[in-house]
Amino acid sequence: MVAVTLILDGASEPLGPAPTSLERARMPVLDSLARAGALSRVRTVPLGLSAGSEHAIPTLLGWPPAASVDRGIVEAAAQELQLAEEEWAWRVDLREGGERADEPTVERVAAELAALLPGHALRRLAGHRLLLSGPRPLPLRARDDLWVWPEGAVPLRVLGPETVVVAARGAAAGIARLMGATVVVPEGATGSLDTNLRSKAEAARRALGDGAEEVVVHVGAPDEAAHHRDPLGKIRALEDIDCQLLAPLAEGVRAHGGTLTICPDHGCDPRTGLHDDLPVPCLVWRAEARQPAASRRLTERAVAELELVDLTRAQELVA
Repeated sequence: MVAVTLILDGASEPLGPAPTSLERARMPVLDSLARAGALSRVRTVPLGLSAGSEHAIPTLLGWPPAASVDRGIVEAAAQELQLAEEEWAWRVDLREGGERADEPTVERVAAELAALLPGHALRRLAGHRLLLSGPRPLPLRARDDLWVWPEGAVPLRVLGPETVVVAARGAAAGIARLMGATVVVPEGATGSLDTNLRSKAEAARRALGDGAEEVVVHVGAPDEAAHHRDPLGKIRALEDIDCQLLAPLAEGVRAHGGTLTICPDHGCDPRTGLHDDLPVPCLVWRAEARQPAASRRLTERAVAELELVDLTRAQELVA
């Protein structure tokens, strides 16, 4: 029996009087699966840790971190960067007036850092992100325009190559590689709104055809749209996921039998651009499920009164 998981990065939102993006988005495939599946309300971010993919994704993959995860090491793994024994890696975010730095600013500051740190290698990541690697400690003075992610825990190698994770070259790929999974980065996978969803769907279906028993697909577009405070962009991202990715994933699960789990890793509010660590809605659908007449959807409001399933205590979802 195969198990497929779709991680909708940042898709959830705090409940309020206004509808959330999951409520506003037109997602007929997801709605059909929700009517036949089991809904739950799950905690994905361990208590005391920040709301972010570096803590929620390993929880969904089966390793709830007990301490802050080292984002630099995660990004290095995503880039398949080989570090010497005495070397480390640091993720650096560039800010300007409290906001994510624009492209010209990133280019300028990257050049400055390369000149200031000749003994360290510098890589550009997506958007406002940089990756520095080299000997410890990092000789970088505090600056208002830089956020250097602190060193922390490294995900444990608790998965095997039979678990296939389809993702862009970002946090999900790095975490999965550190945990021991097989990582597939499809052509056109960017981790943003322009990512190639059909390419991800094809990679997942190919993995199922090759005999993979567990396939995880990560999509970062909803989170990126929310960070840019683009509510309509987030809704469009969810609707694109529904038709371009979720539909073929459901077909693949039907063909091979098994389960399909759909879950945000954490919330991200497009009004503020900020993550939240609130419980998220989750759906488990089985290929043999029969669709009842009752209408329900995978939304924050639909699961608000359900008992909490705490995945951070290594509990398993049971449909």
